[in-house]
Amino acid sequence: MVNIRCQDMTFSGIEAIIFDKDGTLADSESFLRNLGQRRSRLIDAKIPGVQEPLLMAFGIEGDRMNLAGLMAIGTRRDNEIASAAYVAETGRNWIESLQLVQAAFAEADRYVPHKADHTPLFADSLETLQRLAIAGVKLGILSADTSDNVLNFVKRYDLQDYIQLSMGIDDGPGKPDPGLLHQACSALNVSPQATLMVGDSIADVQMAVSAQVAGCIAIVRGRTDLESLKQANVFINQLNEIQICA
Repeated sequence: MVNIRCQDMTFSGIEAIIFDKDGTLADSESFLRNLGQRRSRLIDAKIPGVQEPLLMAFGIEGDRMNLAGLMAIGTRRDNEIASAAYVAETGRNWIESLQLVQAAFAEADRYVPHKADHTPLFADSLETLQRLAIAGVKLGILSADTSDNVLNFVKRYDLQDYIQLSMGIDDGPGKPDPGLLHQACSALNVSPQATLMVGDSIADVQMAVSAQVAGCIAIVRGRTDLESLKQANVFINQLNEIQICA
């Protein structure tokens, strides 16, 4: 067990820290924005007129992306269901709508087949993970991304020596379901009360609060729209603000 200090907040008796991936460890905003734009164009090619509503649903406006929006924090399944709803509004049946969206998503994936190559580690991620691992803290990733993408990310950036849990969401409920965080803690063989959650979205914060973990650290990286993250115990701008103290 270690004591973790962030600014004026100290968390005592910590055994594990679970990180979100996109927006927390990985700089993925540009990739996700481009992916959402490509998905919406491909669907619009089949169902003219849905591109702009889809972009709004994804949380994309021009070159800006809502970091609390669907593309940023939703699972692939969440995005498929939301997109299919817009297609179904045109009068198509549900199965047809869902199949059309899934085909468009698969085609969009073929344009950029290796997501990890386009979602690099933030400059402060690797040093922070190394330092915490050396101190004996168990480290995991719990992401709304698919399991394959999480594993590919860990392998692409040689994080196997530091990350003991690479957990994505392929089916079932997504964040902020606290059961996901409990499952992650169980996989690491630690109690929620000895675990910290580090994330950048309202889903991460709400999940941590509902799971009753030892604390939630919100990584904001200079953002000022913090109202949705107010339940976090502390805000940080850089991961290296997570310090081990005596």
